[in-house]
Amino acid sequence: MARADLLLDLVRAGAKGDQPLFRKSLEALVAEERAKQHHVLADRLAAHLNAGGPPSANASPSLTRRNGPVAGSFHEMYPERRLGDLVLPASVTNAARELVEEFRRADFLRAHNLEPRHRMLLTGPPGNGKTSLAEALATELAVPLFAVRYESVIASYLGETAVRLSRLFDEVRTRRCVLFFDEFDVVGKERGDVHETGEIKRVVSSLLLQIDDLPSHVVVVTATNHPELLDRAVWRRFQLRLNLPAPTLSLAEEWFCRFEKRLGESLGYKPATLAKRLKGLSFSELEQFALDVQRQYVLTLPDRDVRAIVTERLRQWQNRSSAPVTTPEPARAPRSDA
Repeated sequence: MARADLLLDLVRAGAKGDQPLFRKSLEALVAEERAKQHHVLADRLAAHLNAGGPPSANASPSLTRRNGPVAGSFHEMYPERRLGDLVLPASVTNAARELVEEFRRADFLRAHNLEPRHRMLLTGPPGNGKTSLAEALATELAVPLFAVRYESVIASYLGETAVRLSRLFDEVRTRRCVLFFDEFDVVGKERGDVHETGEIKRVVSSLLLQIDDLPSHVVVVTATNHPELLDRAVWRRFQLRLNLPAPTLSLAEEWFCRFEKRLGESLGYKPATLAKRLKGLSFSELEQFALDVQRQYVLTLPDRDVRAIVTERLRQWQNRSSAPVTTPEPARAPRSDA
């Protein structure tokens, strides 16, 4: 049975001839039926979103779009990573849990004329959990993660990129999902940049309008390593703006405590010692270090010496060459009138 508020909105829109309300209510109804696995009904309802009227009875609207130009615009995933699996600053974890709670109790919020927050911007250096957080949100919300493929969205012909973005948003707006834009600065560039073409500026304007128009059952998560490149108007589109920094010593220590529990055996070093010895690594690099340890652990069974393995891995990681360190430009704070 469809939600009573959606049915009332549909009736109200029909009585008043309110097309925007009709479309918004119908999109939410389609998303709800898809979530219940009522795909036939959802497709028949989605057919009426087309301005030209419903297609023939033998056609499947969602299948037609997926096999068409939008088919390769995103990668659909069903991740298993949970928020509890991540080591994040407490402020980030709390904000993510609040968003999950709002999404789960959306009906209660709507009863008070409120919508859950559904737009999140993640910043921070690479390898510190932005993609992992998007995956964990999808898992906690029990919805698929749609990761945008830029190679399928960005075109060389004038006007085609904006068209492809529009098709992408049309596809996802009738699905309960997490829509993930990694490296968001690729499409959200500052429009005042004198080096950018007028086409890029039109793409950014179109993108921002599309994001504004998405229903709240689509959770948009964007991530960037270069927040200073984002257009100033991008910032105010996102209700949650979270920074995921490189791990502090305490967070790295917690990470090694969890790794030791997963391994089921002492590493031969205190977690605090390992955190200090590997200071400066990202969470992604700590994960790679742990995988190095696990590989050698397995290969030396049954005569394993975990401390010797960790000692050798520490020597290799501390002597490895690293990328040159550059000083990034300071992030530009969003203007209040953006």
